[in-house]
Amino acid sequence: MTRQGETIAGRFDGSVSLEAEVPEALFDGMCAFIDSHPHWDQYSVITSALARFLVQKGFEDQAVISHYLDGIVQSP
Repeated sequence: MTRQGETIAGRFDGSVSLEAEVPEALFDGMCAFIDSHPHWDQYSVITSALARFLVQKGFEDQAVISHYLDGIVQSP
């Protein structure tokens, strides 16, 4: 993982670059979704999925909740 951005009051505020291996079925599903929803891209899909997972597991960080809500609003 690599981070890009500035640190504010000891907290990271920016983006992190991830490289991950995912099952081919998930990748194909994501590509099919993006093809039929052009306002989404791989970054917004992954961000939305990760934020939803964290919120569902009880993580209460305001930045995570904000990404979660952005994903709901952006949903078709």
